[in-house]
Amino acid sequence: MFSNLSRIIAEFAGAAILTCVVIGSGIMGDRLSSDDGISLIINAFSPVSALIVLILVLGPISGAHFNPVVSLVALASKTQKLGRTIAYVIAQISGAIVGAMVGNVMFDVPAIDISIHERVTAGTLLGEVIATAGLVAVIGILAAHKQEKFTVWAVAGWILPAIFFTSSTSFANPAVTIGREFSNTFAGISPNSVLPFIGAQIVGGLVGYLLTKSVSRTTTKA
Repeated sequence: MFSNLSRIIAEFAGAAILTCVVIGSGIMGDRLSSDDGISLIINAFSPVSALIVLILVLGPISGAHFNPVVSLVALASKTQKLGRTIAYVIAQISGAIVGAMVGNVMFDVPAIDISIHERVTAGTLLGEVIATAGLVAVIGILAAHKQEKFTVWAVAGWILPAIFFTSSTSFANPAVTIGREFSNTFAGISPNSVLPFIGAQIVGGLVGYLLTKSVSRTTTKA
């Protein structure tokens, strides 16, 4: 129904808008309050709300991955071919970078303003594993049981609390992580922290994938 170009544009736009909301709401929250707790609340509810809208609007076009880990899991699950996966990942990463730049410019911050926010500790990396594993498992288990209609709400229902209960504040997305590197603001992440975070996200994606396979296999046998 939709061309490959339409799908790629949807992934680019989705990742761009999501990252722009993350950066913009982080800046707004930081400017509105000196209380980091209030800033985090603003920076949590805004992207989750945007994610719901993006999945509902763009999901019928591209599947609304907006996340290289989700696309790689789709490849591993044989629900998506290699060529489309590569195109999606490139679109997601480039979209996230553009989205971060737009978020910066909206608030009169230089378009490229590399973050100095170091985030790596053993705890934050564990948090990223848990956040990403949960996200992949939620999507995968619902798909395995043909309950995709609930995915948008389940994803939001996982991401929102994960922002608060994980020490990493649940980046759970390599593309958005790369984009956030370009903003030295509340939601930014330093270049030194990017690769460790992405490594933790990939591990989390593998854990979520294995959990999905295990749970689905057990349910089928029962």
